[in-house]
Amino acid sequence: MSVNEKMEIGLIVGNRGFFPDHLCQSGRAAMVKLLEEKNIKVIALPENSGKFGSVETIQDAKKCAELFKKHRETLTGIIVTLPNFGDERAVADTIRWSGLEVPILVHAWPDDPKKMDVANRRDSFCGKISVCNNLNQYGLRFSLTNFHTVSPESPSFQEDLDQFVGVCRVLRGLKNVRLGAVGARPAAFKTVRYSEKILEQEGISVDTLDLSELLAAAEKLSDTEPEVINALKEIQAYSDTSKVTLSSLKKIARFKLVLDRWVRENDFQAIAVQCWSSLQANFGVMPCVAMSMLSQSLIPAACEVDILGALSMYILQLASGQPSALVDWNNNYQAEPDKAVIFHCSNFPVSYFEKSHLYMSEIIAGTVGQENATGTLYGRVKAGPFSFLRLTTSDSTGNIRGYLGEGKVTADPVNTFGGYSVVEIEDLQSLLQIICQEGYEHHVAINLSRCARVIEEALSHYRSWPLYVNLE
Repeated sequence: MSVNEKMEIGLIVGNRGFFPDHLCQSGRAAMVKLLEEKNIKVIALPENSGKFGSVETIQDAKKCAELFKKHRETLTGIIVTLPNFGDERAVADTIRWSGLEVPILVHAWPDDPKKMDVANRRDSFCGKISVCNNLNQYGLRFSLTNFHTVSPESPSFQEDLDQFVGVCRVLRGLKNVRLGAVGARPAAFKTVRYSEKILEQEGISVDTLDLSELLAAAEKLSDTEPEVINALKEIQAYSDTSKVTLSSLKKIARFKLVLDRWVRENDFQAIAVQCWSSLQANFGVMPCVAMSMLSQSLIPAACEVDILGALSMYILQLASGQPSALVDWNNNYQAEPDKAVIFHCSNFPVSYFEKSHLYMSEIIAGTVGQENATGTLYGRVKAGPFSFLRLTTSDSTGNIRGYLGEGKVTADPVNTFGGYSVVEIEDLQSLLQIICQEGYEHHVAINLSRCARVIEEALSHYRSWPLYVNLE
């Protein structure tokens, strides 16, 4: 699901008979207006249904549940708003009878101390506790606002809503995920082994393509074909290509064209590629810029057939709406314990760089020759905030687990090659202890945004994936 795609949210307006009905009318109108301003399509009982479209009776609950059922393929979350105390049974029954398994946000309106008379008091403070009690009894997981009661017009609720929409987007995006694996993992990289069966249990499928098939298809293409010429122009417009020969760029263009077709035809959300050294020995280029362009277009492409790295990139992208990259935890930075150097050859999205150019992979060139190792992106990652995520499959526990957190990319000087930068993470040494003790991979996915809290709630609370969280 794209961050720009219009979402559908179900709205339940809770009501209780001996509390003021007019609060439901004004509360419903205010909440619908706010959601529509956020480009959200609201699915709710019409205002002329029952008491101003609220849910109070069994009949109301049944009608609302049926309405939600009609939108089960597109509805991404449910917001329960309580303009007054609300009927906790009706709210819980509506959600149970709808059969939906989507995130739920419980919101309660604040009372005005000047309007505590019988005609205006809300008592939503108390009603929210009752609603949450019933949701727990029904075995339904839900999210809460930061403040127990909060006005929808407040900045705090705006943050709550943005968080909830992000959670909905992540969980919606994790339904029926398809990942593509190109080639076998490099022999030395046992670190990126994973369990397809554990992924399948979570609704995540992996399809494979032998690298020889992709290269054979690329070899059959002519440099004069219009699609190849267009792919070449796209590469030349993407980054500075002055350090790469035209013959190498044409090879990369053919590789890119075949890779893009395979991704499109199989409807993959993310891929991982055997990026060395068979490809260099048999085709004579690096795939990095082709992978970078996919990531930039929001199809994450991970190195070294790191499927869980690709999944981590994809989830960060779902949470933020921005491209992700895969990096190595690569070097210490001087004697500063909370700083490290991140690095890859690289295939980072071009938007990550202050400026970039295509060149050869100086590491791989030592074994395959410089003429066969061109096509990587060189540049320094821009300073600013970032989030990181690493997921892995655990055969011993039979689940997906991981770690995530936030930090900042710094402007500290470092003189190296490839894609790189210095990062600063609070209590980095404890995080590194966890990475080593728990046997996590040397790769980590990053995203130039702050979105870790969204991911924590989506994966830990709603998916029950164990996560180590490193947040300030």
